[in-house]
Amino acid sequence: MNGKYIGIGLMVIALIAGASLYYLQVYHFYEPVETPDAVQLVSVATGEPEEIIADDITAIDATSSPIRYRACFTTPMSHSMLTETYQLADGAIPLTAPDWFDCFDAIEIGAALEDGTALAFLGRENIEYGVDRIVVIFEDGRGYVWQQLNDCGQKAYDGTAVGPECPARPTESN
Repeated sequence: MNGKYIGIGLMVIALIAGASLYYLQVYHFYEPVETPDAVQLVSVATGEPEEIIADDITAIDATSSPIRYRACFTTPMSHSMLTETYQLADGAIPLTAPDWFDCFDAIEIGAALEDGTALAFLGRENIEYGVDRIVVIFEDGRGYVWQQLNDCGQKAYDGTAVGPECPARPTESN
């Protein structure tokens, strides 16, 4: 009889732990960004980020990870003008957002990147060490922003030797 109560107790504890973990990952750490950063793209001419026309910017972020930033916006800028002026991003893979941030649909963005109805631009390189900001703009002017690991970041975080092509890692002060 005591084993049944112990088993039920363990299942209740596991259920509470699972629900808590889900809540922390999906809701707790994310916060709406009150004043989102201006949307920037890296210029082909200067190699520096430049602000573009962006309206209705909505963003979320979390301090727990540098790749949790997501944003949605609209722009009147055309693909032809953008591709002549700003640097395209290779290997852009949209990261999912919490379901409650409903303006950001990673599956739709990924499909549009594959079929060419959306283009990925480099928003800013090494916004944090090994993390680039990616900006995707659809033909109809919808835009999306996220941060993803670049090659140096992937090497640094999986333990591979980084190599001379990567910038020096910042040192953490105590």
